[in-house]
Amino acid sequence: MVWTVEHGGEAPRGTRERVRFYLLDHRTPVGRAIDIALLALNLLFVGVFVAQTYPLSPATRTALWYTEVAIAGVFAVEYVLRLYGAADRLAEATDPYTVVDLVSVVPTLTAALALGPAVAANVGFLRAVRVVRVLRFYRFTRDEEFFFGTVEVNTLRGVKLLLTVQVIFFVGAGLFYSAEVSTNPGIANFGDAFYYMVIALSTVGFGDIVPRTRAGRWVTVAGVFAAIVLVPYQARKVVRAWTTDSVRDVTCPDCGLTGHDLDASHCKACGHVIYQEYESDE
Repeated sequence: MVWTVEHGGEAPRGTRERVRFYLLDHRTPVGRAIDIALLALNLLFVGVFVAQTYPLSPATRTALWYTEVAIAGVFAVEYVLRLYGAADRLAEATDPYTVVDLVSVVPTLTAALALGPAVAANVGFLRAVRVVRVLRFYRFTRDEEFFFGTVEVNTLRGVKLLLTVQVIFFVGAGLFYSAEVSTNPGIANFGDAFYYMVIALSTVGFGDIVPRTRAGRWVTVAGVFAAIVLVPYQARKVVRAWTTDSVRDVTCPDCGLTGHDLDASHCKACGHVIYQEYESDE
């Protein structure tokens, strides 16, 4: 097969280049299969974390644990391959997405190699850190090729905003669950913690669940600050991008106003003709 730009880029040359190509590619069948597989494993990885917070039979809990270890192993291999195939390995290792990839699997692999599932389930730090695996979803929205280029840019921006909200809720719920599950009778599973975070961060505050630990109170405070700062920041970026896309980058020669509607023929400030002059300069 001849590799062309239409197939996703130039032909990979050498093992490192081929590894990098397929990890970044969204157009070839192999690249798409890798993307779909990683996205599905991310969903399953998060689902396993949530399921483990509910009452389960020993057999089911064991099966979920082995599933978690297997997925963590796949992601560990992906992490190593990304470093191996990267043109600049230091830049790749310090990239926020790559750091999250590593942090998301360290607790599981540590438990599997040194502690065992029973111990890991009761170690608050390891249990809390595992929740960051949801941040891996940001990797799939880092460029406009998300879902193989079938998602419009404006839609992708909206997806990122929605993902930011969901990540705040999810991470906050995971941390709150880890802090409160052993002392708070209102927190029996992840669903209870998620319900609390939604109510708390939306400032509804029913009062049926309240933090019982200092860590739980600080998680709530951090969640509120994150919602106040990150959501408006992300929303402002989306609105700014949408606004920029809907204006013509042309300056009125009479009053100097820059930025006009795409279908504007006159300056909206002074009424001077701008469209015809803009076209005649091309």
